[in-house]
Amino acid sequence: MSQLRATKPGLLVCAGICIFVFLYLRNPTPEEAEEKPTYPAVVECGFYPDELCSALLEGKGAALQIARFCKTPHASQILAHLRTPGNCSRISQDLHFITRPLSAEEGNFSLAYIITIHKELAMFVQLLRAIYVPQNVYCIYVDEKVPKKYTTAVQTLVNCFGNIFISSKRARVAYTGFTRLQADINCMKDLVHSKFQWHYVINLCGQDFPIKTNKEIIHYIRSKWNDKNITPGVIQPPNVKYKTSESHPEFSSEGNMHISPNSKFKDKPPHNLTIYFGSAYYVLTRKFVDFVLTDARAKDMLRWSKDVQSPERHYWVTLNRLRDAPGATPDSGWEGNVRAVKWRNEEGSVHDGCKGRYVHDSCVYGPGDLPWIVRSPSLFAYAFNSTDPLVVTCLERWHRLRALRGAEAAVEPHWHFPRQRHLNGRLGR
Repeated sequence: MSQLRATKPGLLVCAGICIFVFLYLRNPTPEEAEEKPTYPAVVECGFYPDELCSALLEGKGAALQIARFCKTPHASQILAHLRTPGNCSRISQDLHFITRPLSAEEGNFSLAYIITIHKELAMFVQLLRAIYVPQNVYCIYVDEKVPKKYTTAVQTLVNCFGNIFISSKRARVAYTGFTRLQADINCMKDLVHSKFQWHYVINLCGQDFPIKTNKEIIHYIRSKWNDKNITPGVIQPPNVKYKTSESHPEFSSEGNMHISPNSKFKDKPPHNLTIYFGSAYYVLTRKFVDFVLTDARAKDMLRWSKDVQSPERHYWVTLNRLRDAPGATPDSGWEGNVRAVKWRNEEGSVHDGCKGRYVHDSCVYGPGDLPWIVRSPSLFAYAFNSTDPLVVTCLERWHRLRALRGAEAAVEPHWHFPRQRHLNGRLGR
């Protein structure tokens, strides 16, 4: 004990010196501090998100720096409304769904939508409320591999609207492949047997978002493609011909791989069809959908496509080039502004580069891409995700304001998004 008492003052002096050295090193001299940039503890975000979104949409450089710190994800707020089934009036109002046609023209021209989803539930709600109007009809294809609580939440939302339903047939869907094509076919069957009358069908995925209003989409279809299908594409280029001339592995719903019996070369296309290559996304007339589901050539083409790589990029455009198909455009090429996509190999020629990041060679948009998106003549843009929620937040506010400004009907208060609020965003170092 006496030894401990004797050494205790020495220990205290040593501890004091250590603390002094630590604090000195942690707080550099004024000269050293000038060599490194300093960051404020708080950044002035202004009226968030409206003020910041306006600056981003105008392409102001300072807004991009501020946007790095001013982010308040509201996915939890959206999803909270789907945890209590049954209160549909509250869900419709609090999620800001438009509940009446905005014009007589729109009320008399109904569209059908096929939306394939497997993640990003809150973003799906944002997409759906952006394209929703009561005269349209929506088939939601929910990937079978999603968690049960995801499907339950979608069902809670769907149950509140008579013109939205989940596809009657479900399966595991790959990013690309026959299951992706079959998902659209399954929804088409449900749509033609539904009680709703619609003129065109448009397919989307959960990472799409509209950049034209419902009225603008109708005007584009009627002025440029009246009674015609939009399936951008060309005769199969030599560099992708291997995708249809050879058999490719196919994955079952359990994830097991099997090879077609003709393990190397495929049979020639049925009915001596000329194979085209194009977009997996389309705008199709109802008569063409009936043709796809009943014509022998379409059925045989579907069977032939089962072990073709990316059949969704061949099937629609090939059938739409048949001269006797309803609404066919046999002499078309890549015309048809369906989706705005920044492809990596088109950087510098078609677009100014991806301000977000590339995934599968296509851009997942960042805030710096917003000016390019809103200037695009396309109907929709791809791709978005929740990594940067501000991008979709800004886009949906811009889109909703555009839709309501063009409304000929009285606008309900709950159709507007909440008014802007002042926010100070705390910065990280």
